[in-house]
Amino acid sequence: MQTIPIKSFTGGVIAIEANLGNSNQPLNFIVDTGSGGISLDSSTCVELGCSMVNTDTTVSGIAGVKKVAFVFNQKLTTGNLVTDSLNFYVNDYSLLTSIYGIKIDGIIGYSFLNKYIVQINFDSSLIRLYSQGKFNYENSGYTLHPSVNKLLAQPLTVKDKLKLTYNFFLDSGAGLNLLMTEQFAKDYNIISNKRKPVVTQAEGVGGKKSMLLTVIKTLKIGPFSFKNVPTYLYNDDQNVIRYPYAAGLLGNDLLRRFNITLNYFKKEVHIVPNTHFNDRFDYTYTGLSLYDVNGKIIIDDIVENSPASKAGLKNGDELVSVANVMNANIQEYNILFQKATDTLKLIVKRNEQLLFLALQPISIR
Repeated sequence: MQTIPIKSFTGGVIAIEANLGNSNQPLNFIVDTGSGGISLDSSTCVELGCSMVNTDTTVSGIAGVKKVAFVFNQKLTTGNLVTDSLNFYVNDYSLLTSIYGIKIDGIIGYSFLNKYIVQINFDSSLIRLYSQGKFNYENSGYTLHPSVNKLLAQPLTVKDKLKLTYNFFLDSGAGLNLLMTEQFAKDYNIISNKRKPVVTQAEGVGGKKSMLLTVIKTLKIGPFSFKNVPTYLYNDDQNVIRYPYAAGLLGNDLLRRFNITLNYFKKEVHIVPNTHFNDRFDYTYTGLSLYDVNGKIIIDDIVENSPASKAGLKNGDELVSVANVMNANIQEYNILFQKATDTLKLIVKRNEQLLFLALQPISIR
């Protein structure tokens, strides 16, 4: 058994440190059940002098499908555990680095996770890796039996205008609660006519994508129910989600409410409610995104007629202060925006001038 500390980010996304090959340089890998492989950032490959081989293999993300190169037959060291013969595809994760404020060197998905029984404990911020074989789950909790074809497809019950059970992928690399395709929502008329979705920007492995954000009345996974769940509606024009096989993703902002055991060998996922189970969902809408660019927090992707637009913010503004907090920490700033109910006092820098602005978030409920 090997124990590895977790780094947590807003949206519930988690990462661990590992070493590639014989390098002593610790690298940050996002733990992603929504990835069928294992990957390295292109700039990390250059830095470590990896030999990259062009291929016709494609990978998909929320913004589309692209061909990737590979770094073949590598070993990865996590703590004292060495995993050999891994083939890493190469992708540009500079966007993820700017979203989370630390260098993202790669993503650990199925190619690694299926070799072990993986326990993710969000209470202790630890991952434990066990050898495959007989394993006793905790007496509490519930064992899911997803379909496994590299990704984990689990039937969930969603209810808003009507109630329906359908496959969703369990995606620990997605910093959201629930995403469903617009086509699924349209075909089954899931969303209540009373809903008024707002336009927002979502970011992921493939880049950025404009989506709609709303709320559904109930989501049920196994015997566990959640009310008023924030939900992204995704125009999946390249069929990344594989609808009609699956309707969307269950992301880590909801999955983190359980301590999870991934047992790919037995096609089981054991979930136990943890101390985050009753955490408040984020209903705050500002209509902006934040990025860490060389240590500066930059505002971008401002949605027209959103609270950010009405506050006078512009793409490219440097965020200096939020509610008198001036630490330039993107994670803390994101939390301040998510928890805001009253007007937020902001200081931004534009053309070398400081501007004092007031942002009034709205609720998507």
